[in-house]
Amino acid sequence: MILMVGSGENREPKNNKMKAKRKRHEPEFKARVALEALKGEKTIQQIAKEYEIHPVQVSDWKKAMIERMPEIFSSGRKKSPEEQYEREKAQLHAKIGQQAVEIDFLTKKSKQLGL
Repeated sequence: MILMVGSGENREPKNNKMKAKRKRHEPEFKARVALEALKGEKTIQQIAKEYEIHPVQVSDWKKAMIERMPEIFSSGRKKSPEEQYEREKAQLHAKIGQQAVEIDFLTKKSKQLGL
């Protein structure tokens, strides 16, 4: 179909297709799918087909679940920023002390070897 515009130009009508909105899945749904993938009773393809989602999503959710599993068994409370700072500070001081001892050792040995 060709439309005539005021100046006499021929223009094709614009194709006004709407993009489909992305589905937003609930965390419970993602957990259920990821857990089923972790069980290994079905293939990723079978799970994706059953839940009508893309296989890459199943793999991504499975990977995310594996990465976050240690959080489940960590202590029940989150550490405050001050506690995290103090912990990191203590670790860095320990590392500095270890490096100082290593430097002293290497300096002593290099002098003994005449380097």
